[in-house]
Amino acid sequence: MIRLARTNRSMFAEWWWTVDKWTLVGLFSLMLLGGVLALAASPAVATRINLPPFHFVYRQMIFLVPSIAILIGVSLLNVRQVRRAAACVFAAAFVLMALTPLIGPEVKGAHRWLQIGPFGVQPSEFVKPSFIVLVAWLFAESQRTPGVPGMAIGVVLFGMVVSVLAIQPDFGQLMLLTMVFGAMLFMAGLSWAWIGSLAMLALAGAIAAYTLMPHVASRVDRFLNPESGDTYQIDRALDAVTAGGITGRGPGEGIVKRILPDAHTDFIFAVAAEEYGIIAGLVIIGIFAAIVIRTLRQAMDEPDLFVQFASCGLVALFGLQALINMSVNVNLMPAKGMTLPFISYGGSSLFALAFAMGMLLALTRRRAGSHVARRDGRGIDA
Repeated sequence: MIRLARTNRSMFAEWWWTVDKWTLVGLFSLMLLGGVLALAASPAVATRINLPPFHFVYRQMIFLVPSIAILIGVSLLNVRQVRRAAACVFAAAFVLMALTPLIGPEVKGAHRWLQIGPFGVQPSEFVKPSFIVLVAWLFAESQRTPGVPGMAIGVVLFGMVVSVLAIQPDFGQLMLLTMVFGAMLFMAGLSWAWIGSLAMLALAGAIAAYTLMPHVASRVDRFLNPESGDTYQIDRALDAVTAGGITGRGPGEGIVKRILPDAHTDFIFAVAAEEYGIIAGLVIIGIFAAIVIRTLRQAMDEPDLFVQFASCGLVALFGLQALINMSVNVNLMPAKGMTLPFISYGGSSLFALAFAMGMLLALTRRRAGSHVARRDGRGIDA
């Protein structure tokens, strides 16, 4: 039997007394909700495509066990180990991501996946959090050590990643990563002139994507003018939210999920709203918001610039991805192929999010002596 007394100096006991338990509870709550909603949304989808009714439920449960192991395992790391893990994962995932346009199967007009045995892997999911941690380290080093071109190297890495995402193409992930990277540049103290220039560059890229990519133009046009094309999924998602009302139709009583193609992935929030009502939607939003706000408040008091940048970047990635998914479900944004963190079905998404949030938990653990570290980061283990 494991004793968790404060005098216990084992690795697990030390982790238990230093990890942010409220964030941990929030993450496990999202995983639990993901399991419940998988039971609600996926049987209808599986039956419609001639699979056993609980096909996606079983797979989600299989994915969930290693995800929890990844989350806990990564959260045991110290700050230096987090940075090294991020560097290794980024190098491997970026190589795989670069190979997807060459050897990956085409799915809905894009090459974003690699097939490994019976499972598909989306390398870009792992590139995002590892890239954020590397950039945080580069930005911190550039401020800690004059002459280190950390910001310039970070911009080069960003250009490499978004170039591959544009080739795949995956403009949803590109847009998400751009927003997070822009926020990190702002936190790092980049001048308003540079931020404005980069914002104009991003706007030019968006205009070019709209002009040169027919599927991007189609999604934007359908969002601005629903009569310009097929808006079937968005319309059905709105029907589900409307039908749910305040308290929902009841568990298992949803109707719209039977005809909504991506009910178990991109539109699982709409399924939750139909069966459990607006109250359930607000609970989900509240959990995401609580994790984001708590992490940002912790970052305000963090003396180590690397930990500050990395934790803010990771939680921004987490929160913005959730915001984009839920906004699409209620037609506040053009459709994006983006999962709801820890709730939507998907192995790559679950594993990558577990890795990201494991790093976040590791970075926000209470560390001995951190109260005497100086704001510039000197004295913190590099």
